[in-house]
Amino acid sequence: MQRTLFESEHESFRDTVRTFLEKEVVPNHEQWEKDGIVPREVWLKAGELGILGFMMPEEFGGGGVSDFRYNAVLQEELTRVGASGVGFALHTDLVSAYLISYATQEQKQRWLPKFVSGEMITAIAMTEPGTGSDLQGIKTTAVRDGDHYVVNGAKTFISNGINADFVIVACKTDPDAGAMGVSLIVVERGMEGFERGRNLDKMGLKAQDTAELFFDDVRVPVENLLGTEGHGFIQLMEKLPQERLTISVVAAAACRTMIDMTLEYVKSRKAFGKPIGSFQNTRFTLAELETEQRIAQVFVDRSIEELNAGTLTIEDAAAGKWWTTELQKKTADACVQLHGGYGYMSEYPISKAYLDTRIQTIYGGTTEIMKEIVGRSLGI
Repeated sequence: MQRTLFESEHESFRDTVRTFLEKEVVPNHEQWEKDGIVPREVWLKAGELGILGFMMPEEFGGGGVSDFRYNAVLQEELTRVGASGVGFALHTDLVSAYLISYATQEQKQRWLPKFVSGEMITAIAMTEPGTGSDLQGIKTTAVRDGDHYVVNGAKTFISNGINADFVIVACKTDPDAGAMGVSLIVVERGMEGFERGRNLDKMGLKAQDTAELFFDDVRVPVENLLGTEGHGFIQLMEKLPQERLTISVVAAAACRTMIDMTLEYVKSRKAFGKPIGSFQNTRFTLAELETEQRIAQVFVDRSIEELNAGTLTIEDAAAGKWWTTELQKKTADACVQLHGGYGYMSEYPISKAYLDTRIQTIYGGTTEIMKEIVGRSLGI
């Protein structure tokens, strides 16, 4: 089924991204996985090409294009080459949405030029050691003291956590107000009392820096409040559908990539004197995966159109997120199986894809939470 989502300008952007990745990322990604981090220079080079700031207003150096199809192109191309450690999605798809919607004009002047150029790497810190999907249960506090907030607490599993210069931190500004006591405070590199823990050793996404963050009486100017005090939970809920759509985009693209690499393998690998792709079990397995990937792609593409139109619902984003990521898990497992013993070898891309896949049903809201969101929408 032919995709009709993209137009010529999106394909031109795809060419730019693909060329950048082939030159700057693909030859180096294996080393970055060993290092556990992507060098900052990559962000600067991406910024020079307009890859990081296409959604930002032109007055701040951006492309002035509010069209999630460009975001989808970027994530599809990163997924296609297995560049799972390059944390651009957090920057371009998540943090950008908060800055565009909630930052004041003064904040935009202060932050957006460096966001666009790649000089400023961003992150968002929600998860805490004792709190995962339950954002109302966070313990990090931000107490007003004159012209500052005093931030105390800890966050964990923060993507871009080591590299980040700019972190949107979900805090309790009123611990007794429940969800209405949550605010978003921007903590910046160099603020006294802001410390990073170790670069966490993960099952997959090896090149992506994921860290613990600690806040010990960090004095943050009130000018770093993002949006309205006490509205942080609402702001998070408004932007989570876009985050979940990004994960769905990656899931559909990952399924496509894994199926393609497996098709290539089963056509060349022989058993009992003939290609293993000629066996009925292989054909049926791949036929099932191919069918489900095409169905997933249609839903994802439609969700992108809905997001652009401002009509993507929390429930539809949740439905897409859990179904596509569970399909990604199924596809990864089946494709490793079809590779046989070679699929278990780290040198084969399917092995890396299998490990990178596992986080998809967890971050951005677990499958169980996504089903709960959909279930509640049914009135049960």
